[in-house]
Amino acid sequence: MATERDSRVSQFRKGALELVILALLADGELYGVEIVDRLADRAGLEATSGTVYPLLSRLKKAGVVDTTWKESPVGPPRKYYRLSKAGTRELAEMTASWRDLSAAIDTLLKEVSVRG
Repeated sequence: MATERDSRVSQFRKGALELVILALLADGELYGVEIVDRLADRAGLEATSGTVYPLLSRLKKAGVVDTTWKESPVGPPRKYYRLSKAGTRELAEMTASWRDLSAAIDTLLKEVSVRG
């Protein structure tokens, strides 16, 4: 049973996951399992394939990622994801928004902690 804190952390992560995935794709194309694995390598960013694949589909429909099927050395072909030109712009805009929001929250929290 998840605690209230776990639920809050989960909601924060869900809100940031789109930005995180676009950031991962900024370094080059990845297939879905690679994205899930790279998220798992970062504490606090873990996400299941059941969360990642629907988000990738939504990003594809929004035109911020492009896909390509490539043969795999083992098993069936893999769908690779990469940022589109619109995705590169979206990543830059989301990054700026994240930094602005993060800075505003950090400032507020510092002010509150000084008073409290």
